[in-house]
Amino acid sequence: MQINRRTLLKTTLAGGLAASLTGCSLLPRKTGHQPERYSGAIGLPDGSFGVSTFDRRGDILWQAPVDTRCHSGCHRPGQQDILFFERRPGWSFYVFDAHNGNRRQRIKAEAGEHFVGHGVFSPDGRWLYATASRYEQGEGIVAVYDAEQGYRRINTFELSGIGPHQITLHPDGNTLVIGLGGILTHPDYDRIKLNLDTMEPALILMDRRSGQVVGRFSPTHHQQSIRHVDVSRDGKIYAAYQHQGPLYQTPPLLARIENQQLREYRFDDDTQASLANYIASVVAHPENDLVAAASPVGGTAIIFRGSTGELVSRAAITDCAGVQALAGGDFLISSGQGKLVRLAAHQPPRELASLPVCWDHHLV
Repeated sequence: MQINRRTLLKTTLAGGLAASLTGCSLLPRKTGHQPERYSGAIGLPDGSFGVSTFDRRGDILWQAPVDTRCHSGCHRPGQQDILFFERRPGWSFYVFDAHNGNRRQRIKAEAGEHFVGHGVFSPDGRWLYATASRYEQGEGIVAVYDAEQGYRRINTFELSGIGPHQITLHPDGNTLVIGLGGILTHPDYDRIKLNLDTMEPALILMDRRSGQVVGRFSPTHHQQSIRHVDVSRDGKIYAAYQHQGPLYQTPPLLARIENQQLREYRFDDDTQASLANYIASVVAHPENDLVAAASPVGGTAIIFRGSTGELVSRAAITDCAGVQALAGGDFLISSGQGKLVRLAAHQPPRELASLPVCWDHHLV
C-alpha cells in the first residue's frame, strides 16, 4: 500500500528539522544549475505547502510558503530567480529568490486557464514557456511570459491537443519538447479522467519563436499517456508514459525518438510489472548514455542505456519519484519518505540521506 504523503510528513517533521546523512558527510554534486543545492516542492504537517532548498550537508537553507501544492520548478538562466508551478490544476506559479527564498512574485493563470506543473526558460533567461490548459474547451497550450517585464504574458501557442504536462528545451536552443498526455480533466471534477476511450497522446516538438509545431509523435497505444520528457546533451529525446488501461496490461512505458518515430522500450516482465504502468520522472544523464526513470506507484527506479534499451539497474524505493543527474555519471532518486538514494549502473543502490520533508515528484 502506498503511504499517504501528508500522513508521512506529520510523523517525520514532528521529530524536528535535522537531516540524517547515511554513511557520508556530504551529498554529491548535481549537474546543471546550482550544483551545490537541491530544491523542491513540499507539504507540511498542518496541511499547508511550501518550497524548500537544502545544501549538500542536508541542511535546509530556506523554506517558503505557497498557497497550494506545487509540482515542479525551473531556474532562470543567468539570474537568481527560481520558479515553481502549482500542481494541476494550478492557478499560479511563484518566483522566488534562489538565494534566500524571498517570494518575488506570484503570477496567476489567465481566466479560463490553469497551469499543469511545468515550465522552461529560453537560453538567455528572458522568455518563460509554461504548459497550460483551457479547461472549458479542453485545449492544451503553451503560455509565453516575458521575465524582463515582470513575467508579463505576451503570447500563447496552440498544441492542438489535450492535457500537456512537462516541457523542456532541446539543446539546439530553439525546439520545445512537450509531453501531451491526451487526458481530459476539469477543475470542477477534481482529477477525474473524462476521455480514456478517446485519448490522443503525443510527443510534440515546437519552434519556441513562432509556436509552430514541427514534430508530432504518437505512442503505439492510445492510452499510453505521454507525461514526462527529457533530452540528452546530444539531442536524443525521451518520453515517459503513464498507461491508462488495466493494470494487467504492461505495455512499454519509455520511448525515444528514432528515425522519425517513437522507439519504445519494454523490459523483462518483472521490471515492467514493478513499474505499475506509471512513470513520474525521466532524466537522460548529460555525461553518458544512461537514462533513469522512477515510478512512485510501483516503488521502483531504473536505469537503462538510451541507445540499446538495456536495463542496467533496478531498485525498490518506496514512493520514489524525483530524479536528478549527479556529477560523475550516477543519479539521485528522491522519495516521498524523504529518502535520497544514489543509483548507479551495475552497483547496489545506496541511501545517502533521510530528510524531514516530503518532496513532490521533482527535484530541481
